[in-house]
Amino acid sequence: MPDTPDVLAAVLAADPALRVRAVGDLYRLLLNQERVFPATAPAALVLAALLDDPRTLAEAAWERRAGRRPLRAELLNWLVSFADLARLDGVEDGVGAARDLAAARAVRPVLFARIAEFCDSEDLRVSEAALAATALLLADPALASSVPAYAPAVRDVLAVSVDSYYRWIARERLAAWGEDVAGLVAAEKEHRAALSRAQDVAEDPFGEGQKQAIHWLEEQPEDTAAAEWMAHRWEEWHGDVPAASPGPAPEPPVAASGSEAGYCGPWRIAREEERAEWTFTPYVGVGPLHFGMTLEEIIGALGERPAVCSYSRYGEDQELDYADFTESGIRALFGDDRLGCVAVDALTGPQVRLDAAPLTGCALSRVENWLFHRTTRPGSLRYSVGGDPVYPDLGLAIRSQRAGDTTLTRPLFLLRGWLDLWHSLPSDEWDSV
Repeated sequence: MPDTPDVLAAVLAADPALRVRAVGDLYRLLLNQERVFPATAPAALVLAALLDDPRTLAEAAWERRAGRRPLRAELLNWLVSFADLARLDGVEDGVGAARDLAAARAVRPVLFARIAEFCDSEDLRVSEAALAATALLLADPALASSVPAYAPAVRDVLAVSVDSYYRWIARERLAAWGEDVAGLVAAEKEHRAALSRAQDVAEDPFGEGQKQAIHWLEEQPEDTAAAEWMAHRWEEWHGDVPAASPGPAPEPPVAASGSEAGYCGPWRIAREEERAEWTFTPYVGVGPLHFGMTLEEIIGALGERPAVCSYSRYGEDQELDYADFTESGIRALFGDDRLGCVAVDALTGPQVRLDAAPLTGCALSRVENWLFHRTTRPGSLRYSVGGDPVYPDLGLAIRSQRAGDTTLTRPLFLLRGWLDLWHSLPSDEWDSV
């Protein structure tokens, strides 16, 4: 992982790819695991100072959000996330955590004065992000006198945004300021219920009105909220909407038993004690790997060179498709020579866990059932053309991999742009399992 000064210097780099990488690194380095760090508050001040630089008008597609937007809007979105964390009462355990949070809170008045001027931007992508950051910064008691000046815009602009995170910020802040949000809550419920009904009809090949439902869904503006933040904060964001009455809690998945000692046939399954233990953060990374890494950075993180590298050729140029690390039991898949997907081998790969439940080398039906009950809500489950369940909230897909007469789970951890497995994965990935 690069140092903070190098990342900040790259934010305004001439190369668009370096800018995109730098913004992604800002999240990974300074807002990871829902906490702030010693360098987070100083970095926030630097980014706020860069907002009026003309170079921030350059547009790009960023790692964490759909569509294109100017760098200025994406830097403001980083500051939104910063302000969201700074207002929370709880802090993560760890040396200096409380001190780092206090430092983040101390810079809020300075950030407010700098960001508020962008709330009137003619570019809606910029003005909404600035307004969202401003609304969260107003959680500082020292700024309470400014609330009446911004509350109307929060209701009129932010509460009707296509971005579900912004809408939640509007409802949460307006409620905290003592305003009536019953109408906003009811509108959100109806919107999500309509989406759910349309998706149910669209996914039923024999249902009446399928074409109309598909057409309606296609006309809906794409939610631009950052998927990893929705995954981390969904229950808090949407606690005002009661969930459907759950049935009995499904049994958590159980990893397949390993092969007998000394068994070296083609279907050997690693025992649990042989597997490395990895965790993952949606849209950030898995184990020692983070999205956006180069091949050489992955080699350094794993301490292993790939057994196989596959390239696509475009005239005289070539582009890395994937690299297989057989000792670690993972396949790293690339887009523009940067890590965009990690596929974990069902038989020999690391055990990646979610809420302590295993995802690697389990019975497919158990994992699918457990994840469905854990994430059930509109849009939380899709299926690929090949029938693989895909969970956009988690940046996770579950594929199957043969092991003799059975199949076991092969989890794929993905960036947003990889969720369409059919078009994202190389043909060798489909053939290998």
